[in-house]
Parts: sequence; C-alpha cells; structure tokens
Amino acid sequence: MRPSSCLALITAAAAIAVGALPASAAPAVPGSPTAAVPVLTAGGPDGAAVAAGDVLAAPLTAGTRATFYSTATSTTGVTCGASQFTATVLTNPDAPGTATESLTGMAFSSCTSNVTGVTAVKSLTVGNLPYTVSVADSAGLPVALTAGPTGPIEATAVLSTWFGTLTCTYRLSGDFTGSADNTAHSLSFRNEHFAKSSGSSLCPADGYFSAAYGPVTDTSRTGNPPVHIN
Repeated sequence: MRPSSCLALITAAAAIAVGALPASAAPAVPGSPTAAVPVLTAGGPDGAAVAAGDVLAAPLTAGTRATFYSTATSTTGVTCGASQFTATVLTNPDAPGTATESLTGMAFSSCTSNVTGVTAVKSLTVGNLPYTVSVADSAGLPVALTAGPTGPIEATAVLSTWFGTLTCTYRLSGDFTGSADNTAHSLSFRNEHFAKSSGSSLCPADGYFSAAYGPVTDTSRTGNPPVHIN
C-alpha cells in the first residue's frame, strides 16, 4: 500500500473515533463560550447559584447605626443601633442581569433620638411590606427597592415627648436606591428621602434614611454563606 493511502486510512479512523466520543469528552475548543454564571452565588463567584425561595438576611454592618435624620446634612433625628432585613429570592437569572427579591422584614431596635423634647423612641417600623428588591450586576452593583401591592414604602416613628406620645409616619419621596459591595457582602443606602404623610405638627417634615447592611447571607444554605454578585 502506498504511504499516501496509509495516511488517508489513519486520518479517517481518527475522525471516526473523535466523532464517537460523547460531547463531554470532546476536547475544548479555544474561544468557546463558558458555562453560564447566575447573578447571585453563595460563598463567592464560583459558588452555587442562590436558588429562588432562598431566604437572605443581614444585620447592620459592624460598628454602624441606621439613621433617620430631619435633613440630608443634619445629625438630628433618630438613630438605631440594631436593624435586620430579611428577603426571599424571587429570580436569579444568568449574568449579566438583575436578580429580584421580596423584602419581607426590616426591623429596628435600640433606637434613640437627640431631638429636643423627645425623651424616648418607642418604635421605628416599616409598613406595607413586602417590597420588591432588584440587585443588578452592572457597574456599581445598584440596588433598588420598589413598593409592593400593599402600598407605598413607609416608615413610622412612635416617640415619647414632653407633650405626650407622637406618631410620625413618612412615605418615600422618589426612588429608594443603594449599592452593593462584594468585599463586605453589604448593601448601603444613603439619604433616602421620606416626606411626612401623617402625624402631629411637631413631627419633622422630612426624614432622610441611611444604613449599611452586611454581610448578606443565604440562611437557607448550611453555614449561611455570604451572597456574591457576579
């Protein structure tokens, strides 16, 4: 047999053998697409996908307080030493994209006030839950809260004062937006503006909410791993 004929037979046999391999065993092709990665993963960028239905939670970041001040530049109002949010994941698409959550809880405690005439903060509560939370993996890792079906985003402060008990209710004015951070696995909000919707004339007309929550963890998984945004 001529050398050229032998070469042709060897080439044909090799082609048949490669074709018979299962797709998983076929050699990788340089430049081929990699596996899809979801927007939210547990533990880090290479972690498992956070599943719809998983419950995420976070306290205030260590050493910080949640504040509800009367103006964007003042330090007069209500501050809380403890706060916790809880949310249920609704959707977690492949990146790039936006994951959505349902904010089901946002509690505040250890609250005080430095407003003249206020002797104690009885409570600071958030109304009309749940809210919808969107977390995008675009530049800056933007986070947004929008009102749910039960009504607008609302906060109510019940205060003990020289003049008796005051109940001051505020509703969001504009957008409620913040940003995420993958180093601290945190969410931060700054000077989110609320306007008084009901209450005594002694209640401040406005409230500006700021807080940072983290680490955000997936409490539905063993070990409560932090949530990473890809």
